[in-house]
Amino acid sequence: MSRIGKKPINIPSGVTVDVSAHGTVTVKGTKGTLTQDVNPDIQVSVEGQEVILVRTTESKRHKSLHGLYRSLINNMVIGVSEGYKKDLELVGVGFKATNQGQILELSLGYSHSIFMSLPKEISLATDTQKGKNPVITLKGIDKELIGQVAAKIRSLRKNEPYKGKGVRFVGENVRRKAGKTASKK
Repeated sequence: MSRIGKKPINIPSGVTVDVSAHGTVTVKGTKGTLTQDVNPDIQVSVEGQEVILVRTTESKRHKSLHGLYRSLINNMVIGVSEGYKKDLELVGVGFKATNQGQILELSLGYSHSIFMSLPKEISLATDTQKGKNPVITLKGIDKELIGQVAAKIRSLRKNEPYKGKGVRFVGENVRRKAGKTASKK
């Protein structure tokens, strides 16, 4: 049994969930509206203040889809009521981040600056304080979109294990390796 799929999704106050006949789930809240197409093999129903998902058979594929769609709909409910936020920090000498509206300008130790245009669904903020690493803050209601944008920013300068330089999430622990000089004794 899918343990995650069996759990009902609680709907907080101020959030409405609509299920169309075609299997499209629409979640509306104070922060916005999200939609998700659901496989026809998974039935979604709203009962009181809960969303319940039921699968048609016990096949492995249906079990995995059951848990998947439950998680996606739960993420939508949390997104339209509370929202999501990811913070990335740039660790390295001379690394900088600035933004002009939805355009992010990054200086990551290359010979050129990197300009990245972000989707309008995400709000962007950069913070540079003296003596601290620059921080990029991404906020929005779509968890998947924020994760994709954060992964794209991280891929521009991956963390390297010897000096620890690169783009990382705030609070992320990077495993460090000893260099060549550690073996000479």
